[in-house]
Amino acid sequence: MPIFNVRHSTTYRYRRPVEFGEHRLLFRPRDSHDQLLLGAELATDPAPARSRWIHDVFGNCVAILGFDRPAPGLLFETRIRLDHTPRAELVFDTDRAALRYPFAYPADELPDLASTMRPHYPDDTVTRWALRFVRADGKTETGHLLMTLCYAIHESFAYARRNERGTQPPAQTLALRRGTCRDFALLMMECLRVLGFAARFVSGYVYVPGRDDVTIRGGGSTHAWCEVYLPGAGWIEFDPTNGIIGNRDLIRVAVARDPAQAIPLSGTYTGAAEDFLGMDVAVSVTTEPAVGVPAK
Repeated sequence: MPIFNVRHSTTYRYRRPVEFGEHRLLFRPRDSHDQLLLGAELATDPAPARSRWIHDVFGNCVAILGFDRPAPGLLFETRIRLDHTPRAELVFDTDRAALRYPFAYPADELPDLASTMRPHYPDDTVTRWALRFVRADGKTETGHLLMTLCYAIHESFAYARRNERGTQPPAQTLALRRGTCRDFALLMMECLRVLGFAARFVSGYVYVPGRDDVTIRGGGSTHAWCEVYLPGAGWIEFDPTNGIIGNRDLIRVAVARDPAQAIPLSGTYTGAAEDFLGMDVAVSVTTEPAVGVPAK
């Protein structure tokens, strides 16, 4: 059970002092049986004139900050510390009726899952590609379908960091065969939705054991993946960017129906477009040594 420490800083730079509107931050991880929040700190420069916390429609913790004086820059720095319990094995306790695809979700859960089952970016090319993972003889194992789709995106698509806001439509990611972690998460979600699965977007962080480990994608910034709901097993995490199934090295901060609802930091300023000079983002995720084990 490693202890993760996350430091996340975002700096906005402007040509002259500008006034700031309200800013919303999603940085506080979701407490659960597999990750326990031990501490969370938030610092800004300049300091906010007012702040408050809310739970959004998905139950995510959102900090809302207001500022009352102009400045040529705006810095947000968050630090979190949490106890993380990776799943020991990948045998999910799925209900017997859902071991084969297709299956039906329980009637009492359908109203709550409906918005995560509906395709949000309908496109025939995405539908045709998703159907490639379904056996023609009707003997598709649910677990095999999910793992094969996750690994197919991981192995067949090129990761390309993109700092611009927003997410590519799944059809564009499929055509380009490249994208960011949020693009791959959305593509997998949309494929699953056209097949009738409930899937949702997850925003958070990924732990990279060694910064020279180029096999782990998404380090040094926020990360994104998706969850799939299976009867009996609940929400299971799939990271198509890194081919991770389960919660290993993944720190959940927010879940949402669509990526636009899980932006880590958003806000406004009053000024001309040319006043904005740029944004710098830095994320580091480290672990504490286990008790009795000397730090290296």
